[in-house]
Amino acid sequence: MPGGHQPFAAVSRELRGTRFSDIRYAESTGSTNADAAPLLGDESAYGATIVADVQTQGAGRKGRTWIAEPGSSLLMTTILPRSMPASHLWVVPFGVAICVRRALVLNGVQAEMQWPNDLLLDGKKIAGILCISRVVGDRAWVAAGVGINIHRMPGADTEITPPPAFADDVAPSIDRAHLLRDILLNYEVWEETIDMPPRIARVWERQAGLPGKPYRILKDGATEPVDVTALSLATGGGLFVQHPDGTRETISLADARALR
Repeated sequence: MPGGHQPFAAVSRELRGTRFSDIRYAESTGSTNADAAPLLGDESAYGATIVADVQTQGAGRKGRTWIAEPGSSLLMTTILPRSMPASHLWVVPFGVAICVRRALVLNGVQAEMQWPNDLLLDGKKIAGILCISRVVGDRAWVAAGVGINIHRMPGADTEITPPPAFADDVAPSIDRAHLLRDILLNYEVWEETIDMPPRIARVWERQAGLPGKPYRILKDGATEPVDVTALSLATGGGLFVQHPDGTRETISLADARALR
């Protein structure tokens, strides 16, 4: 990463002795996920976090654009410090969501998790998660990309539809460095459970208010959304739901999105 001032150097020092103390800062980059991709499988990058003030090509799920004014968001990608079974890849975004939510709550932001990869504040998106991986045989190396809206800038409500939420809407003194530290400390604990997808899924369900939470789902190719009741996470990351007529199905995370 480019040299110069490192605004997260104190966090790196504070995390010394953990597996997540390697913080690599860039004032501007195309995408922290793109920067992390060629490092997957490189043991020297295990546990490294790439943080940027600006992403010129930031992307969300299914290629959607992530828009953020310079310094307004915490834009980070963390490479997990070991490989994992490729069959467990589906659970990583849910484990990451648990960690990010806990960190936000600790910093005064009562965020809620929404399937499949968003966190909301008062029904508006405050954070998104996008993971990338490299798979060789039955093993995978993973990086977790996270974007969190921190500081509301002038015009933020008019530039993005639907309008987002920002952490300083409810926590005016929130600090990006403190939030980064708390997320990485949560990763340090959570990473020990990465080989136990059912355990992670059950924690996510409980914290996301399942079963019984209403969802409005728009399936790919459909023109109208459907209202369903979420029952549980399915193995593979799909959402097991019940329709008003009592029928049940698993909605694949690759085939639909939840509307806020």
